[in-house]
Amino acid sequence: MELDKMDENDWKYHGEGNKSLVVSHVQLSRVLRLLKYPAEDSENPPQTVEQAFRQIQNIVDFSSNVMSSLLGEKFIHSGEVVKLPLEFVRQLSIKVQHQRPAWRCDKVMDIYSGCALCLPNLTSPVLHLPTHTAPLCIEIKPKCGFLPSSKHVSKDIKTKVCRFCMHQHYKVANGKWKRPSLYCPLDLFSGNRHRMDFAIRHLIEEPQNNFKIFKGGQCIYSSKEVSDDSMDLNALLHHLRPYFLHGNNRINSHMTSKAVLNDLIQVLANALLSGDGGGGGGDRKVVMDTRGGGRSFCEASLLNKERIRHGSEGLPSDSVLFRILQTQMLDTLDIEGLFPLYRRVEQHLQDFPKERGTVWSPASLPVCVRTSLQVEGPYNEAFLEKLQKCPTEDDGSVEYAVAKVHQYRVAMTAKDCSIMVALVPRSEEEEDEGLSTQRRLRDFLSPRPPALSYSVSILDLDPKPFDSIPSQLRLDQKIVSCYLRTGGALPKGSLSPHPGIFAAAEREDCTLLFHPV
Repeated sequence: MELDKMDENDWKYHGEGNKSLVVSHVQLSRVLRLLKYPAEDSENPPQTVEQAFRQIQNIVDFSSNVMSSLLGEKFIHSGEVVKLPLEFVRQLSIKVQHQRPAWRCDKVMDIYSGCALCLPNLTSPVLHLPTHTAPLCIEIKPKCGFLPSSKHVSKDIKTKVCRFCMHQHYKVANGKWKRPSLYCPLDLFSGNRHRMDFAIRHLIEEPQNNFKIFKGGQCIYSSKEVSDDSMDLNALLHHLRPYFLHGNNRINSHMTSKAVLNDLIQVLANALLSGDGGGGGGDRKVVMDTRGGGRSFCEASLLNKERIRHGSEGLPSDSVLFRILQTQMLDTLDIEGLFPLYRRVEQHLQDFPKERGTVWSPASLPVCVRTSLQVEGPYNEAFLEKLQKCPTEDDGSVEYAVAKVHQYRVAMTAKDCSIMVALVPRSEEEEDEGLSTQRRLRDFLSPRPPALSYSVSILDLDPKPFDSIPSQLRLDQKIVSCYLRTGGALPKGSLSPHPGIFAAAEREDCTLLFHPV
C-alpha cells in the first residue's frame, strides 16, 4: 500500500463505533481506522495532529505491549499508525458519508490530522487455502464472564445476576432494544458444551451488537438497532449452507436448516476452545473453573435451574476464552471498590499534574519522560510490570492505587473486546485424500463436524480512559437500581424474547421432501 498514491475509490465504508470509522480496501485485506469527533467541532478540530498521532499510537502500544502479553500474541493484530495525504482523507470522508447510519452522523470523521490505524481486515482474511469459497467470519463480543465477589459490592444482586443480564433490562427499559437477549456470558465461558451451545444459539437468535456474520468481508447477518424486524432465516441459510454440506444430516446434498445452524454452533464452540487458532491437537491442559461455585452461574440464565446437570467444566488454558476470562478477572475490587482508589490517584494528579503521562514534542516525536504513574501512557513494559506486580494489600500508597486502576482498565478492555473466528472450507482433495471407501461411508453416515479450517483473533483492544471511571460507576448504579426496581421483570410494552430462527428452522424441517428414485 503506497501512501503517496492513495485513491479514495480503492476504499469502501466498512463500519464504525463510537470513537472511530473504518474503511476497507476493495482488493487488499486491509482496513484503515480513522478517528471521529463531535459534528459541532467539524470546523475546529478538538486536538492537534500530534495529539491525534499520540492517541492512535497509544492504541497500538497498549495492544502490542500490554494486551498481547496477557491474551496471547497469536490472537492479537496491533497494526501500525500511518500518515495519510489530507486530500485523500477529505475525499474519502465525502465518499463514505452517505453510507453511514443516520444515528452515527452526530460525529464526523477526522479530516485534519491525516492519522489512521492500518490493520489486517479480519472479516476477509487470507488463509492461503486451495479453495475458491469466500471466508466466513463470525464476530462475537462475549462481555464479562464472571460474577464479582469483592467485599466492596454493596448490592447482593450483583453476586447472583451477571452484569450483561442486568444491563439487558436497563437497555430495554430505556428503549435501546425492543426485546432482551437470552444470551448469558457465564454460559459461554463455562467450558460446558451444553451451556456454550445454548449461549451461542441465543447470540444468533438475538445478535444485538454482540454477534455478526461476514462473508467475503461483507456483513450478511447482524442486528438492526432501531428495528424489531425478525431476521431473514432463508437469506442466512442461503449463505451458510455451502460451508456445511460436508457435514451430517444431508440427503442428496440437502441439509436441514436445523442441521446447518447446529453445525455452525459446533464449529464456533470448537474454535473458542481451541488453543492454536486452527484445529487443536495434542495433550492440552484444562484449567478447572476458578470463579467459585456460585460465581460460574447467573440466576438470570435460563440454564440456572439445571446447574447440577450442567456445571462449569473449565476451559483449556491455551484457549481464547480462558485468556480473555483471566484478563477480565484482574478486576478484583469491582467498580465500587476501585472508585476510592481512583479518587486517591486523581487527588495526587491534581497536586502533581506532570505525573499524568507521556509528553510529546511539537515534531510529533516521543520524548522519553519517565513518569511514575503512566495514567495516560506510555503503554510499555513498565506499565505492564506495574499491574502484574501490584501488592495484594492496600498500603495506602498512590502506587498501590494506580496499579489497581491499571488492572481495572485492562480488565474493562477484556470485558469489551471482540473475538473474530474466520472459517474456510477445506478443499475436497484435501479432505478426501487417503480416505478409504469404508471411511468415507462411515463419515457420511455419522454426525461429524464440517471440514473447515479456522483462525481466531481478538480485536477492539483500545485502552479505557482513566477519566471514564466516574461515569462507569454511575452507569453501574443505574443498571443495578433498574434491575432491583423491576425485580428482574421486563417493563410493560417491551417485546418478549425473540421466537427464534431455530424455531422457524424446526418448522421448516417438518416439510416432507420427495426425491425421484
